[in-house]
Amino acid sequence: MSRKKQVYNIPQLKVFRRELRNEATPAEVVLWEYLKGKQLDGYKFRRQCSVDNFILDFYCPKVKLGIELDGADHYTESGIIKDYERTEYLNQKGIRIIRFENRDIFEHIDGVLEEIKRRLVG
Repeated sequence: MSRKKQVYNIPQLKVFRRELRNEATPAEVVLWEYLKGKQLDGYKFRRQCSVDNFILDFYCPKVKLGIELDGADHYTESGIIKDYERTEYLNQKGIRIIRFENRDIFEHIDGVLEEIKRRLVG
């Protein structure tokens, strides 16, 4: 009998996931205040959840929605290519990805939360 390969939160990335949570960006800290404890329409989110070798900033397992917050390095040519490939891979796993610029968290948090709510049900 073969064992099914673990996909979520693989043990090899546990220390790295913990480091990312402990060294969260200011934008991640702010958004987490709105997502933690099922505050957003009762949906549970996880921080720094891994899917295979990719680590999502936030993940809602119930609806397979990943949320990524993007800083300046995501807008370089190599960053855009990496993000595209990552998103395509995660989409193939049935995970939808939504991206926000870090500044959106500080300047338009209400709009960000409304967009997340819309994606949770659709």
